Amino acid sequence: MFETTRVTLGDLTFDVHTAGPVDGTPVVLLHGFPETARSWESVAPQLAEAGLRVLAPDQRGYSPGARPDGVAAYTVDLLVGDVVGLLDATGLDRAHLVGHDWGAAVAWQVAAHHPDRITTLTAVSVPHPAAYGWALREDADQQARAAYIKLLRQEGKAEHVLLEDDARRLRAMYGDRVSSESIDEYVRVLSEPGALTATLNWYRAMTREFAELAPVRVPTTYVWSTADSALGRAGAERCGEFVDAPYEFVVLDDVSHWVPEEAPDALAKAILARIDDRP
Repeated sequence: MFETTRVTLGDLTFDVHTAGPVDGTPVVLLHGFPETARSWESVAPQLAEAGLRVLAPDQRGYSPGARPDGVAAYTVDLLVGDVVGLLDATGLDRAHLVGHDWGAAVAWQVAAHHPDRITTLTAVSVPHPAAYGWALREDADQQARAAYIKLLRQEGKAEHVLLEDDARRLRAMYGDRVSSESIDEYVRVLSEPGALTATLNWYRAMTREFAELAPVRVPTTYVWSTADSALGRAGAERCGEFVDAPYEFVVLDDVSHWVPEEAPDALAKAILARIDDRP
């Protein structure tokens, strides 16, 4: 049900997928790695039916017209700037913000640095960066879960490992919780020239300062799933310590990391509950 438009921000052009009434309350959906805005295809219709105007961009590195070269083009300040730029370009003073995986990591940063532009935040899978950073330092379980990041930060090697043999290892990352049609589409996009390197540059541009983020001061819901292989309970349970606003912690039992695809109804319910409960 998405319609696709293009939004130009400086030298970059983003594919932005929209749904819902043009005059509806805006909500921006930020996807994770290794996905695209397609990951929201079962969530967006429910938000649109509730009267919201959905904007789901293929983010920097994922949109063919927004794949600059070099790690320095994927620092968190630029990723945050893309979201604020999208609001500016579409004439939106404020919007509700939802992010999954890397999209959640960026959404936390947007909400912390630009609270005047964000009405509510729903973060999925990835907790507040300070909570995640603490877990990486202190929790052996989270350290083990995050071991894969070391590979993804290795330029050249990660691309080879993930794409060789018809992207066998990349496909394996989704497990059996994502449809084969979606996996084929994600692999197609990430197999385009330069695409996988661009999206991996999000990891390569990440520094320790990423976790040094102030508490978020907008109404927030954090959604975590118990079968997430990448994000453990320790950081999830500390997330609320870094929100100085109304906060809800939603736990989805036996749901994997791929929450938007596997549990779209529960996720849409959590998003709408947060939006409806705004001050």
